[in-house]
Amino acid sequence: MTIGQQWIEVCGVDEIEEEDVIRFDHDDLTFAIYRTDTGDFYASDGYCTHEKFHLSNGLVMGKMIECPKHNGRFDIPTGAAKRAPVCVDLKTYPVKIEQDKVYIYI
Repeated sequence: MTIGQQWIEVCGVDEIEEEDVIRFDHDDLTFAIYRTDTGDFYASDGYCTHEKFHLSNGLVMGKMIECPKHNGRFDIPTGAAKRAPVCVDLKTYPVKIEQDKVYIYI
């Protein structure tokens, strides 16, 4: 493990609806935390790679997030850019659930 990397508590599992996304800020970093239509949780960098608009204002559709600025889309589990104008993938982070809390590894 690299010094400084750790599991950080984000929220309770009931604080994110299915097919929704929230913003989570930690120190000088910002993240998007997702809950897909199947109830799975994921995390990525918070800003769209196209024009740095925060994805927490976006639309979750199944396992896709659509940026609210120019409607580019990313695959939530992998961070892969899926629809123009986005062409650079999002960085994703491991997520775990313990005692009804959502944690990300950063």
